[in-house]
Amino acid sequence: MSTSPALSAVPPSSAGLPGASDPPGPAGRPADGEAPGSRLLHPDPMVRRLAGITLVNTVGSGLSLAVGVLFFTRVLGLSAAQLGFGLTAAGLCGVAASVPAGRAADRWGARPVLVVLIAVNALGTAGYALVHSYPAFLALACVVSAVDRGAAAVRNALYAEVLPADRRVAGRAYLRVVTNVGICLGTALGAVALQVDSRPAYLAAILADAASYLVVAVLFHRLAVPVAGRSARTSAAGEDGAAAAGPDGLPGRRRNPALRDGPFLLVTVLNALLCLQFAMLEVGVPLWVVQHTEAPRITVAGTLIVNTLLVITLQVRATRGTEDPVTAARVCGRAGLILAASCLVLALAHGLPATVAAVVVLAGVALQAFGEVLSQAGGWALSYDLAGERDHGAYQGVYNAGSAASLMIGPAVVSTAVVGWGLFGWVALGVLLAAAGLAMGPAVRWARRGGRATGR
Repeated sequence: MSTSPALSAVPPSSAGLPGASDPPGPAGRPADGEAPGSRLLHPDPMVRRLAGITLVNTVGSGLSLAVGVLFFTRVLGLSAAQLGFGLTAAGLCGVAASVPAGRAADRWGARPVLVVLIAVNALGTAGYALVHSYPAFLALACVVSAVDRGAAAVRNALYAEVLPADRRVAGRAYLRVVTNVGICLGTALGAVALQVDSRPAYLAAILADAASYLVVAVLFHRLAVPVAGRSARTSAAGEDGAAAAGPDGLPGRRRNPALRDGPFLLVTVLNALLCLQFAMLEVGVPLWVVQHTEAPRITVAGTLIVNTLLVITLQVRATRGTEDPVTAARVCGRAGLILAASCLVLALAHGLPATVAAVVVLAGVALQAFGEVLSQAGGWALSYDLAGERDHGAYQGVYNAGSAASLMIGPAVVSTAVVGWGLFGWVALGVLLAAAGLAMGPAVRWARRGGRATGR
């Protein structure tokens, strides 16, 4: 499940996450014969700390997501057109902020940069309570989106500093499970404000979200970064400085290595295409159900429940084997094919009787959830493996910018080109998702020929 970056600091289905796993075997993986998820708490203390921070963050974000649209329209008095334009502009700012935020993490360290960004996010979110004009809303929304997307990139770089390389993807998976749980809890709290339906209730929900950011900033400030992570960053910074020096020995300006890495840029674009699945779930499926099928409208709520439960259940298991870049690319290929199949199944719901149509839609969303957990697991692995152990901020910034761009344009693409074209639109989206997933294999082979994905 994904969330709108303009309304939340959650990374894309942030969002914009290792599973409750058992006693670790070699390299931190579950011991043989034991199934991940058999215990609620993760055995790694660092992952447990990150999970606690993630839970606080996403409960607040779920609360904001539940009331955000009504707060902006009913309390601030924005029209639907004003809100749509404002969130689009904010999304553009979020895309632009990811790359410089990542570079800042490489220069000054992920933790201090992340603390600053989250603190600014807290102030910006609280600032909505003081907005009384559209220009003020527009400016504030752009600031909040920029620091939110920047924080998502820096947070991913921080995971590279605090988690061993062989545990990062599993760690991300566990945190993603916690993210979905937190959003569900926050949404349930938001339902209380929606039921009260008053200005004080909506303001309280927004301010509670702002307070959660302050708590998260404090928790990240207190998070201990292992010496190995600091040493790797310091070493990289020293090499950066040497590389940036001109022939006269004076300091120069080193260009972003991720922007000059062709294979990584290709993987970023392919991942962004796979992220269209989130717009498919959040925008395409509801519109398709209501406008083009006989399925009861309650099916829309059922699709989100099915997706959330399957992601919580399967995300950790989906990371198995993704430690190897070639295998991770193969996992993305399978994900693309499954997502394509889900598009075809969803398209078949048109013209069927109500009950049958509802079952077909839920089956299509179940397939989407399988594709989602695989594509996320493979994508996380590649975003770290292709960067090696240097410049994680730069690489995560670029990678996050691609995801943010997809989340920004996805709703428009899906609502017009997919739902608007009917069966042909779903087939076209399926072909695009399958092609993006299958192209990950050649992209990784290109990277390996160029010396990437070697754990340098």
